[in-house]
Amino acid sequence: MSLVANARMYAVDAATAAVWSALFARVAALSGVPLEVIAHAAPAPLEGLWRRDDLGLAFICGYPFASGGFRVQPVAAPVPASGDGRPLYASHLVVRADSAIATLQDSFGRRIGWTVAHSQSGFNAIRTHLLARWQARGPLYAESTGPLLTPRRVIEALLADEIDIGPLDSYFHDLLLATEPQTAAGLRIVETTARRPMPLLVASDGVGEAIVARLRAALLTAHQDDEGRAILARLRLSGFAAVEPAAYRVLVEEADAADRAGYLQPG
Repeated sequence: MSLVANARMYAVDAATAAVWSALFARVAALSGVPLEVIAHAAPAPLEGLWRRDDLGLAFICGYPFASGGFRVQPVAAPVPASGDGRPLYASHLVVRADSAIATLQDSFGRRIGWTVAHSQSGFNAIRTHLLARWQARGPLYAESTGPLLTPRRVIEALLADEIDIGPLDSYFHDLLLATEPQTAAGLRIVETTARRPMPLLVASDGVGEAIVARLRAALLTAHQDDEGRAILARLRLSGFAAVEPAAYRVLVEEADAADRAGYLQPG
């Protein structure tokens, strides 16, 4: 029986989704583990994907992974080519390119958007970034709009003037720059949060250790030949890295700190 694979979190457009499918096909060939790429488009909840018993490879955000609410096991984490060789990313706080907002403080009193409460880049990273300022002055924004579910919907809301500022996963932004430069040109980064562990590829807990080890080995060595490097380059990755689960605990600790302070959503 084949396992399923999905890269919805970073399938920026149809062309990028096809490159992820090519990567999964290559991993299947190298590992000898059959993988069926399935669709799981928004607004279908990602939680449904993470609960599948036949999950072979799918992205999960670091916060739900570290929270332990899903029976999954880590396979590997992507390493963005734009970084320092580690599987780290951040959240950009972005506005429309023609916005009068020049600094984060300029955005206070306006409208902020967010993706979904289990997201690190689209929710918890913003709370952590804004917490001290919220504690010092109270509510920062006149409106807090969410859940917008996806980075794409945040972009659409910004460009449609439904919100004034919102979060954008920095790796999603890397892909957007490569695939949709005109869309990216309509956005401007105002500030960027601290870097944290990347979303990772996971398999269901029910998948055998030997199978997971083969999938992991295929990903960790994907950069070692021309075909693999070409696929990774199109995905703006330098490769994949082994996952250190303990590194993700900081995401839960930061979210808990915002909860304890009473800062329950960006605003």
